[in-house]
Amino acid sequence: MGRDKATLLFHAKPLWQIQLELLRRLEPAEIFLSARTDPEWRPAYVQFVADDQPSRGPLSGIAASLAQMHTAHLLALAIDMPLMSEQYLKFLCDQIEPGKGVVPMIDSRADPLAAIYPREADADFRSALAGIDFSLQSVVRRLVKSGKLREVRVKERETKLFLNVNELSDSERCSHGPVGLTARANPRPA
Repeated sequence: MGRDKATLLFHAKPLWQIQLELLRRLEPAEIFLSARTDPEWRPAYVQFVADDQPSRGPLSGIAASLAQMHTAHLLALAIDMPLMSEQYLKFLCDQIEPGKGVVPMIDSRADPLAAIYPREADADFRSALAGIDFSLQSVVRRLVKSGKLREVRVKERETKLFLNVNELSDSERCSHGPVGLTARANPRPA
């Protein structure tokens, strides 16, 4: 895109502001922003967590955040899902159990960037970073198989919450409504 996706405007607000306002309404114990470098737009109340090096995209960010958190679970939320709702995130929070998180499933594909991971998933993320498969889908499958994550089926009417802004044209079309969003459960390579 040639620019920081987080600064794209959606309904006259940058994506980062939309997501941080959403997270703050959930009253979390702490909010992390994981990225390769600390963005200049990051508010002071948000703790920057550098991606584990070498950066493997979201896999590195989640791993670094799990290592820094002081709570039992980590809610991971992609910056590019401006239609995600407080109600849905609260629903996900209500589904967690000690040592077990949740991952939304759209058809047969997980959305690992709108999921809640237990602290116990840290070793699984570290193992993935040390290996050769950096796919979040693979990590999620292993976490589900081991019982650390439970799949939550996304209802058809909820799929719009997971739509991503992936290109400048998506954001421009979105200023007129959600019709122009790119519909993908997870736009990153699997």
